[in-house]
Amino acid sequence: MEITSRSYNIGYALSGGFIKGFAHLGVMQALLEHGIRPDIISGVSAGALAGVFYADGNEPYKVLDYFSGHKFQDLTKMVIPKVGLFELGEFQEFLRSNLKAQKLEELKIPLIVTATDLDHGRSIQFRKGNIAERVAASCCMPVLFAPVKINGVHYVDGGLFMNLPATIIRQECDKVVAINVSPLNMEKYKMNIVGIALRSYHLMFRANTFKEFEHCDLLIEPYNLNGFSNRELQKAEEIFELGYKTGSEQLTQLIAEKGKIWK
Repeated sequence: MEITSRSYNIGYALSGGFIKGFAHLGVMQALLEHGIRPDIISGVSAGALAGVFYADGNEPYKVLDYFSGHKFQDLTKMVIPKVGLFELGEFQEFLRSNLKAQKLEELKIPLIVTATDLDHGRSIQFRKGNIAERVAASCCMPVLFAPVKINGVHYVDGGLFMNLPATIIRQECDKVVAINVSPLNMEKYKMNIVGIALRSYHLMFRANTFKEFEHCDLLIEPYNLNGFSNRELQKAEEIFELGYKTGSEQLTQLIAEKGKIWK
């Protein structure tokens, strides 16, 4: 049998999850403390956001400093809802101002950003190009945000087709670590247009993550992230700590019970 060599040792696949995305950074911090560092990152929506700051050369816990003092409304602009309730121009400017790299190919660690091509109905993976536009496109939840236009094409949240982008890097990595910050919980939701839209998207996103689990060598899912409003940017540190707690406990438990972390 022919043995094929893969391009990377360890890859991280980071799910969408809106405000829960700060838990990615906490889990990543726990992984790093166990010597598990990514050679490539595949991210969608909040996972792309967490991934880009790490790939730009920041330790996970230091990423919180960039968001400290900011509120949701600082990074978005409310508009008359023609194609979305908010626009992401301020968010893109925030990224441009705080990232050293401006193009994906300039990052210290390769990052693949998944978004949805709304015009042609397909999942798209960006490996090159302007970071701010592509991460904003990946984070652009329909109805809530106006689509992001890149080279004449409208893009929205990558989670519509793939909310846990593990298959994207499976063939390139010896080991794939998947962090899913959007496990399905039967939490209450608000009976209004935004609450119903978010709940509907959550169910859809969850459905398309199941098939991704089989492509992971390690899966970490924080189930302790209920009750956070997607506008509570000021609770980023608390969400980080919950992710860190889950990651640390799961890794410690795997070592204690199986003597190893990987499947």
